[in-house]
Amino acid sequence: MRQRLDAIRNRALALGVIAAVLCIIGAFLDPRQFLRSYLVAYVYWLGLPLGSLAILMLHHLVGGRWGFVIQRLLEAAIRTFPLMAVLFLPLVFGMRYIYPWAAHGAEAEHLSGKSAYLNPAFFTARAAVYFAVWIACAYALTKWSREQDRGDVSLIGRLQSLSGPGLALYGLTVTFSAIDWIMSLEPEWYSTIYGMMFIVAHALVALAFAIIAAAILSAEEPLAGAAVPDCFHDLGNLLLSLVMFWAYLAFSQFLIIWSENLAEEIPWYVRRATGGWRYFALLLIVFQFAIPFLLLLSRTAKRRARVLAWIALLVAVMHWADLLWLIAPAFHPSRFYLHWLDVAALAAVGGLWIGAFAHYLGATALLPNDPRFVEALREVEAT
Repeated sequence: MRQRLDAIRNRALALGVIAAVLCIIGAFLDPRQFLRSYLVAYVYWLGLPLGSLAILMLHHLVGGRWGFVIQRLLEAAIRTFPLMAVLFLPLVFGMRYIYPWAAHGAEAEHLSGKSAYLNPAFFTARAAVYFAVWIACAYALTKWSREQDRGDVSLIGRLQSLSGPGLALYGLTVTFSAIDWIMSLEPEWYSTIYGMMFIVAHALVALAFAIIAAAILSAEEPLAGAAVPDCFHDLGNLLLSLVMFWAYLAFSQFLIIWSENLAEEIPWYVRRATGGWRYFALLLIVFQFAIPFLLLLSRTAKRRARVLAWIALLVAVMHWADLLWLIAPAFHPSRFYLHWLDVAALAAVGGLWIGAFAHYLGATALLPNDPRFVEALREVEAT
């Protein structure tokens, strides 16, 4: 298993480095387009550790055998927060190329009254706070988990005590980061449900990635004996719940804004419902919700690791398409636009992230030494 993870790490890093070189070339040729593409790619891959952090804390609060099977995957994902903090720097130094409030500030008429919040210094300071909270939570959760492996059962209570307020802090920081990094691309528009949409979307893509990784690794020990069909069935049910919740929030925002028909809100949807973007929206409805929803209703599909992994892969790919639909029309409102840097940036950030993830996963045991998990495995063996 360790050799397999090393091979994944090396291939991912090679891909990431090659794609990063292409991105550097693209940044010299067209810095504005590079940063636009980089923003979509960065938010996509940041969603994996963010969603993993939420699912991990939820697991520590409610328990369940499904969480123990993917616990090490989630912990490896959240250990990449320092890397993501470094990879955020291009957006800090290039914010004037993508954010209108950074380029024009209070001089723009439609930004009057917002300059106290939307300014480069405060933007950077808030980002530092977000990453400080995420890194601190990730450090504590992974540190106590490793200490628990040595037999300290008392740390179970400590992990639970952190996870409650940790989820509250997570909700606040993810909400404000979504407002800062994405909603402020069109600062004249706002939505009170926007932050919750990203909280659910991050959890959705993180769970999809964990299912894919668990399905791949379950072919060998030690996951082969633990990742039983019942576990994948539970993971499939959770994925189905998140798919439905994402669709509910997306439709609720659309219904409220469209029915109110306010001049400061409706143009946001008009830009995403004209030109080629309207067909892109239909693809999201079909492949991000309808098909995964119907497939995940099948008990058989959820109990087969390989089938569930393919469904999760569809969800993960369509999450990138969803982010593209949310972000790109702010720059190209009249027509659908896809640049080669969109793919290169996705590969660059993704290669580096998967390389780091595989490194951290290979450096620890793939299953936790938790008495609750040991008891659950005994029940499985008894049946």
